[in-house]
Amino acid sequence: MSAAAPILVNRAPVLTLWAAVVAERLGFDRREALTLGRAVAGLTAHAKGVRLGIYEPSAEDAGERRQRLTEGEALHVALLGRAVPAVATPGGIRATAKGQPTDPAAVERYLRAKFGDRLDEVRATMERVAASYPPAELAHIAFRLYERFRPEVPPDETGWGKAGTLDLAQIARCARG
Repeated sequence: MSAAAPILVNRAPVLTLWAAVVAERLGFDRREALTLGRAVAGLTAHAKGVRLGIYEPSAEDAGERRQRLTEGEALHVALLGRAVPAVATPGGIRATAKGQPTDPAAVERYLRAKFGDRLDEVRATMERVAASYPPAELAHIAFRLYERFRPEVPPDETGWGKAGTLDLAQIARCARG
């Protein structure tokens, strides 16, 4: 398989990896970044699912949520236009899902399963793009960059969960310079 050959993959792992790469560029360590990337992809998928009518909007009772938190326990990390719920753990910042810290090793396994032996190649390409921007600018434009290289799928419910072509050359063209 040629290094320039496209990769057939769903959008969720692409967004997970890109958000993790961006988070690293913004100063989070790899394990922190993996959990934040997974959360961004999950939040984005849920929002699209609501828009398409696949999911019903849900509203957690704010009073109940507030009672479960104590000061300093939780925080939100702004990443790719999302406010990612996170918590400080002894191992560092971890995005949370259903109130529990996300396991970075599980995110790494997920990415490895989706990208296979191309994961390191895709990550390196994304890292070159991220490194070509100053962190503050990258934070501002990261989602728009993702929209330029994400796999194409139908915009309606027929595209939900479908794989599309990820082209490394298209990612690389997003680099500044």
